[in-house]
Amino acid sequence: MNPILKEVDYELMDISCDVFISNGYIPKKYTCDGENVSPPLNINKIPKDAKSMAIIFEDPDAPISTWVHWLIWNIPVTHHLKENNVVGKQGINDFSKHFYCGPCPMNGTHRYIFKVYALDIILNMPDNTKKHLLLRAMSNHIVGYGELVGIYKREK
Repeated sequence: MNPILKEVDYELMDISCDVFISNGYIPKKYTCDGENVSPPLNINKIPKDAKSMAIIFEDPDAPISTWVHWLIWNIPVTHHLKENNVVGKQGINDFSKHFYCGPCPMNGTHRYIFKVYALDIILNMPDNTKKHLLLRAMSNHIVGYGELVGIYKREK
């Protein structure tokens, strides 16, 4: 669980995906070994007072520390995000990129977490925003939260 959420009162949202089950393998298409596009996401139980959504996609099993693969915010409130559909503002991930970078573990099987936030605000953040600044800006505006975990291991 994200430490920032301990102090926040929020509703739990249901996050799912049509191409992999929770704690199941992420298909190659959505990784660095495939097309490297974001998978479709289904979001249910969105709070009524949500004005926008944000996603942080990260690898908590990276060797040094949690590795951020995607930051996106100001997503219009929706129950379905289509595959490879950017409908929001993207920040800088740990690859120093402004776009989705799929799973690409150097070794072993890693967990990848899509953390989806419902916010009661539209954020005014610059393009060079990184995870810590996004979390700080969201901290008092989270009204809903849910996550989807997938796993991936590269073929040798």
